[in-house]
Amino acid sequence: MALDQRQSVRATPARTGATLLEAFDPRRNSLTMMRLALATLVALSHALAIGFGWQPLFRDDPVLGPTYLGDLAVDGFFVISGFLVTMSFLRIGGVGRYLWHRVVRIMPAFWVCLVVTAVVVAPALAWLEGRPPGSVFPEAFDYITRNAALHMFVFDVAGLPTRTHVPYVVNGALWTLFYEFVCYLGVVALGVTGALTRRRWLLLAGIGVLWAATIVAAAGVDLPMTQMRRLAFCFLLGAAGYVYAGRVRVDGRLALVAVAVLALALALLPDYRAAGAPAFAYLCLWAVVRLPLTWNPRTDLSYGMYIFHWPIATLLTLAGATAFGEIAFVLLALVGGCLAAFASWHLVESRALAYKSMPAPWRRPA
Repeated sequence: MALDQRQSVRATPARTGATLLEAFDPRRNSLTMMRLALATLVALSHALAIGFGWQPLFRDDPVLGPTYLGDLAVDGFFVISGFLVTMSFLRIGGVGRYLWHRVVRIMPAFWVCLVVTAVVVAPALAWLEGRPPGSVFPEAFDYITRNAALHMFVFDVAGLPTRTHVPYVVNGALWTLFYEFVCYLGVVALGVTGALTRRRWLLLAGIGVLWAATIVAAAGVDLPMTQMRRLAFCFLLGAAGYVYAGRVRVDGRLALVAVAVLALALALLPDYRAAGAPAFAYLCLWAVVRLPLTWNPRTDLSYGMYIFHWPIATLLTLAGATAFGEIAFVLLALVGGCLAAFASWHLVESRALAYKSMPAPWRRPA
């Protein structure tokens, strides 16, 4: 049974073995702080990669390959997004309004980020690398127009930056947003086919197909659309957590088992998701209702931190802030990310969200 407005949802944090339906309180949960924590982990990982050429990882095996902390944090974002967006679709009840909500949440700040990166950050990067600031034009406008539809076709601006450990990438965090929006459209497809309500077996079948593809790919078979498969798998696991909330037990003992499965998958598999993705998704949903991170501030910094941290870390690197050492550099990057996120929320995101109640522009008034 899905959580929706027709059901009475109450928090039962003290009862071991309660279902997610019983334990989840829409007004008191850890979703906001978890999203900020995940964005911060991604920013930390990227700052170290840009400034020092390495990222925190769980395993660095020459045969199996690395498993990065930042990748796990992005997977967590998609699990939580699947849970939240499915809830949004079922509560709103209309495809047009649902899509309008998704557009006003993600697109305005993204467009502002593109413009700021192209016309403010890129000239500063040019100056820091000894080039005239104006030399980034007209390529800066190309960066905006070619990336404006969420799919990142251009990652550099006029060949900048060149003096970081991730050259020719001015904002490497934005690529996931396209896949996020594709997953939003996937929720529409699931909704109109009844896979979220009457034919929930279709949702499980989709998860099964993606899980099987993940196992096959981990066994060495080359399959297409690697990132789409990875992120859609995590997203659908979060969506299933919402749809089957009345059957998912929120139990500390199950969480310990999930930790053990995840640890073994991270240590032994070339792709932990082949065995560990369901365990990781369970831990994310368990944490939503069990962690005491229920503060819900009016300023939501998670999205702004995610989209702005990369160019800030790049500017700091070219300005020589790596000389302060890794800890100080990361703290500077995170503080800069928080300030940019604060401005993004108050100047762009919150103002855009004020238009959620307006009719979607592609719908005719009744």
